Amino acid sequence: MQFGRLLTAMVTPFDNKGNIDFGKTDQLINHLLLNGTEGIVITGTTGESPTLSNEEKLSFIRYVVQYVNGRIPVIAGTGSNNTRASIILTKQAETIGVDGVMLVTPYYNKPSQEGMFQHFSAIAKETTLPIMLYNIPGRSVVGMTTDIIVRLANNFDNIVAIKEASGDLDAMTAIIHDTDDSFQLYSGDDSLTLPILSIGGTGVISASSHIIGREMQDMITSHINGHPAQAAAIHQQILPLMKALFMAPNPTAIKEALALIGLNVGSVRLPLIALSEEQREELAKTIACSKKAQVS
Repeated sequence: MQFGRLLTAMVTPFDNKGNIDFGKTDQLINHLLLNGTEGIVITGTTGESPTLSNEEKLSFIRYVVQYVNGRIPVIAGTGSNNTRASIILTKQAETIGVDGVMLVTPYYNKPSQEGMFQHFSAIAKETTLPIMLYNIPGRSVVGMTTDIIVRLANNFDNIVAIKEASGDLDAMTAIIHDTDDSFQLYSGDDSLTLPILSIGGTGVISASSHIIGREMQDMITSHINGHPAQAAAIHQQILPLMKALFMAPNPTAIKEALALIGLNVGSVRLPLIALSEEQREELAKTIACSKKAQVS
């Protein structure tokens, strides 16, 4: 399964009462499609999955799959620190018709490496869907070692990709080297997209692509087409905005930035809170500077 090179980890739109806003979901998907997104990951942490009930997740997954209607791959975040619950949600997502699932490393429990191997193995055995692992030790406390990732990739045909947010380029190089050429490694850090492409990575699962999707697509295309200087120039241009979009816990600034460019997808749910006025002004200024740089 080829998911594409630029996938967006999509926010979940909320209305002014904090409920899922399906009308704004249509607008958001259309916006992403027009701005370079080749696939979307929904009900992940950028989608505020910790604050979505299972019923909300299933309703949202069902709605998005129907609206996208096969135009791009839809990957659902169905992983958690509860193996049995992850299996159930994965099976339900498969029934709905998603193109793949993303499984995060079990957070809070702090399982051993063998425990993580068995966790992912148990889920993989219960679905025929393509699986993307998600290694993000900064949020989950535990991270998978290279050996465990390679072992999973080489033992299960349906474990086809990983979103790597460890920041460890040496480990990522080893993963790429020691897995089949069909195994896809995606950057989980927007600012590391170009470095990861340079070591043989596939692309990025991005939050910034909500705002600078076209620019990120141009950077990736420039690199793939053998224009490293052009890719580097784009990277340098968009890096300040990438950093600004993570000035607060994700997806707080992403949602505010969408509102600033005319697509209001609501605020975040507690325990996250909206940006302060000072942060909002800083973000607006950075977006304006970014647009000015693109024109010049």
